[in-house]
Amino acid sequence: MKLHLQKSSIKQSSKIAITGSKSEANRMLILQALYPNISIENLSNSDDTQLMQTALASKGELIDIHHAGTAMRFLTAYFSVQEDRVTILTGSKRMKERPIGILVDALNTLGADISYLQNKGFPPIKIKGQKLTKHKVTLKADVSSQYISALILIASRLKNGLELTLDSKITSKPYIKMTLSLLDQIGIKNSFEGNIITVKPKQEDIRLQTLVVESDWSSASYFYSIVALSDVGTRIELSSYKEDSLQGDSVLADIYRKFGVETEFLDHMIVLKKVSNTNINTSIKLDLSNAPDIAQTIAVTAFGLGLKCDLSGLHTLKIKETDRLVALQNELTKLGADISVTNDSLSLEKSNAINKEVCIETYKDHRMAMAFAPLALKTSILIKEADVVSKSYPDFWKDLTHIGFQIK
Repeated sequence: MKLHLQKSSIKQSSKIAITGSKSEANRMLILQALYPNISIENLSNSDDTQLMQTALASKGELIDIHHAGTAMRFLTAYFSVQEDRVTILTGSKRMKERPIGILVDALNTLGADISYLQNKGFPPIKIKGQKLTKHKVTLKADVSSQYISALILIASRLKNGLELTLDSKITSKPYIKMTLSLLDQIGIKNSFEGNIITVKPKQEDIRLQTLVVESDWSSASYFYSIVALSDVGTRIELSSYKEDSLQGDSVLADIYRKFGVETEFLDHMIVLKKVSNTNINTSIKLDLSNAPDIAQTIAVTAFGLGLKCDLSGLHTLKIKETDRLVALQNELTKLGADISVTNDSLSLEKSNAINKEVCIETYKDHRMAMAFAPLALKTSILIKEADVVSKSYPDFWKDLTHIGFQIK
């Protein structure tokens, strides 16, 4: 599906309700599968979360999780402790190019039985579930925090719990803390001291309780961008959010002050307000190693405002749905940007023009489609494979139309 976003202006005041974070939801679903006394409210309606639910409910041997990277990592760990069950985990062509070896090696060190069916280090994988009795393992921490969270989520079901030593600089630390906070909520003892994470075993069930998923901050990022690219006085209310969020992307509230956007926290909602225009000589310089998923949004915002922008800490973007750094360079260059990238950084020079009627390739990456959409406030733009947004935010185009975007 290709969408034509005409040059638009939005309502001065709007309200949007965003469903739960898929990051929180998918963690909670694994915990619920391990401890059935848990119930969950405000689940994400994203493809990734629906795929996770389908996989956990499946009784079959073959499970295809398509593009859902979080599901691949978390389910690899989950099925490794499902005794006497054999599971084959596979996915899309791109998923078979995304590495899983670091996690598989760690699980096999703990006593799991996981093997590769095609290329070593990559899906599809065959998992023979069994009781894991070993409890100490070391894991590279600078590739993906999802490997770490996958181990933490099943740790309390290991006979002796888990002592996980993290090797090298830790990537996306807030996501690890999110996972540990969820363990705290359901009464599983854990600690994170220095580079060692410890989770105590809990073989008995937990008390009946309900976990509520906070709305997705990554999804909120696109509305931060929209407000930043709008006139002073524009405001958008987003629900349901909280000030003490577990999500790393909640740093948006601080980051977008640089773009003239203030965030007001009210009861279960945030209000985004454009309070000032950004000086053209402003230079945006950020280390996003703890929140790499918002890099695309920030880079496009800076380009739309004609600002210089330097982003670092982006090495994990190379192994996402696409190589997001190369994809950003390709599409921003088409729009007229002067941009360069390395394996872990992006540098955008300030500019004063945006090319019209450019067709943006999304590379089957939901964040490419959504990050570039706000530029329709500056120029007409086309988005290819626009339905890819269903991976994390199925209602995205409907919500943009609601606030005033002209979309065909």
